[in-house]
Amino acid sequence: MRMLIKVAALGSLLVATSLYAAEAAKVVDINAKASDAKRITKEDLGNKKVVTEEALGLRKVDLYSEDKAEPAKTDYSRPAPGESQKFERAYVNAPPMIPHSVEGLLPITKDNNQCLSCHMPEAAKAVGATPLPPSHFTNYRPTTVLKDGELVKEGKTVGPKEDIGNVGDIKLAKVKHLKTLYQGRFNCSQCHAPQAKVDTAVANTFKPDFGNDKEKESSNLADVMNQGVE
Repeated sequence: MRMLIKVAALGSLLVATSLYAAEAAKVVDINAKASDAKRITKEDLGNKKVVTEEALGLRKVDLYSEDKAEPAKTDYSRPAPGESQKFERAYVNAPPMIPHSVEGLLPITKDNNQCLSCHMPEAAKAVGATPLPPSHFTNYRPTTVLKDGELVKEGKTVGPKEDIGNVGDIKLAKVKHLKTLYQGRFNCSQCHAPQAKVDTAVANTFKPDFGNDKEKESSNLADVMNQGVE
């Protein structure tokens, strides 16, 4: 049964056709309703002469009774992989939300990561998926070894009277570019998550500062990683 589920999930991953790949995918701003100017003005407590107790909370109901306090109903149903529209990132280089169904794809284990079937760079273009960026093939962590009982990072001994006072003193580790996926990025769902179909509890005044439309759907983190550090 488990094998059948895996086969079915893998089949859904590959449903994207060359026609779909040739079409420019529309990027959907899933924060548009939360950032609507009219909603922000309506919910701004500074605009109200009287602020009720109900308005102070996220539930917007009587604070002294649980009779009408119900959690928001969430729906995680999404189109199959290859049939969904990309979501606009929350801000520049933010991990994108997962726009498609993850049924049969989670949990990710060391022996089974079906995300890679479509999102590895060599496969992504053919199926219209977002390719893993260069940052996922790079190890930014300092090389760390235990030598003669001493902790050594980037060839320097760590300790109060050693080359490095503490690990926080390492400003820039030697970047190691890899030909394969860096294992620290293997667990995709550690940063990427499905997006529920539910309204936010409050309006959102945050506005991302995208330099161009490309930044709404792709990452240039590897190019700007050391900005403000070097």
